[in-house]
Amino acid sequence: MNLDELVNEFADCVAAQSDAIAKSDPNAGNKFARRYIAAFERLRAHGDSGRDALAALLMDPRPDVRVMAAAYLLRHCEDRARTVLEAEAKGTGIVAFGAAQSLQRWNEGTWALDPA
Repeated sequence: MNLDELVNEFADCVAAQSDAIAKSDPNAGNKFARRYIAAFERLRAHGDSGRDALAALLMDPRPDVRVMAAAYLLRHCEDRARTVLEAEAKGTGIVAFGAAQSLQRWNEGTWALDPA
């Protein structure tokens, strides 16, 4: 897969995981989580060009996709990622909770989604 395909895989699987969670289907949700994690690992293998490609999702129309991309990109583009997470954390629901948790882990120094 090229970078664009990997970014699309990441976004599609985050969206599918959210949809599975909404339908109370944790098994499907976990399957899609494994797929977007694998897509990120493949993007990460491309170094900063892979991370830069993923950063396009910081403006995705779906808040769940924006938040997940931002969570993975905190080390690479902290200011842009924090802006997304802080905006979404002001809301309610699972996406807002995930955004707040990502910020909390980052601030605590325990965040480790993309180690240096």
